Amino acid sequence: MRPRHRSVLWLLLLTSLAFSVDVRAQAVGKWTVKAPMPSARTEVAAAAVGGKIYVIGGYGQGGELVEEYDTETDRWRRRASLPRPLHHVGAAAVNGKIYIIGGYISGVGSVDTVYEYDPSGDRWRSVSPMPTARGALAVGVVGDNIYAIGGVGKDQRNSAANEVYDPAKNSWAKRASIPSPRDHLAIGVVAGKLYAVAGRLDGRHARNVAVNEEYDPATDKWRPRSPILTARSGIGGAQLGGRIYIFGGESPAGTFNQTEAYDPLKNVWTTMSPMPTARHGLGVAVVGETIYVISGGPQPGATYSSVNEAFTP
Repeated sequence: MRPRHRSVLWLLLLTSLAFSVDVRAQAVGKWTVKAPMPSARTEVAAAAVGGKIYVIGGYGQGGELVEEYDTETDRWRRRASLPRPLHHVGAAAVNGKIYIIGGYISGVGSVDTVYEYDPSGDRWRSVSPMPTARGALAVGVVGDNIYAIGGVGKDQRNSAANEVYDPAKNSWAKRASIPSPRDHLAIGVVAGKLYAVAGRLDGRHARNVAVNEEYDPATDKWRPRSPILTARSGIGGAQLGGRIYIFGGESPAGTFNQTEAYDPLKNVWTTMSPMPTARHGLGVAVVGETIYVISGGPQPGATYSSVNEAFTP
């Protein structure tokens, strides 16, 4: 059976999968508006280190931009630029460093580059590239390892790649492919397992999916889980308190303000309080007990914002 046919079968299985949904809680969690980012961007990445959030790359006012947000003072400042303008990258923080993985260069397409940022010294350096060039991928951290999953390859088709980076060894290894290749998805990590949620097929937001698949690094195996309530892509995701939160997204009809939370232990999705500002291509990072949802396009496609909104479950 061809890989793409197997992917279709997985999607059909997930559609028919029995699952539990809690739709009773329609206004769970509190949103507050924070100081807007100095620039207006979309398709950014975000990561938190030491109580500060770094919003990196994207479309808009410069794909090389890095802006730091201090959650204590509610203030922003400019930091050292990316080595090259990038958008649709993956971002992960490990041991006080931030890693920017893959992404797109306008006019070039998907790249395999990986850059390490040291916030304490405000310095960037190149590290070992990904085996498979991809943009619009998602990343998650288990232990001190970074998993880079899905995305769009150089052929402009979905990649099934699941590759793990060990920063201590500066080396990559290939792991079991994602069963349902897609892009513009989100990854959440709970109890040492990764959850690949939603996304789109071959870069087309008219082909959004609700797929949710669990990957166990200990066994190198995948299994289907309950689909997200709202099929969407261009989303942001974060984990907090044993649950995975998914924010925003887009379709041809518009952008989403939905916030939905997944409990992997119960395999249940819950509707939470919606974002004040519907957006896609946003950056999401957690500091303490608060999730910060920053930047993103208020309309489908290349639209920009400097919005900074904080969600406390």
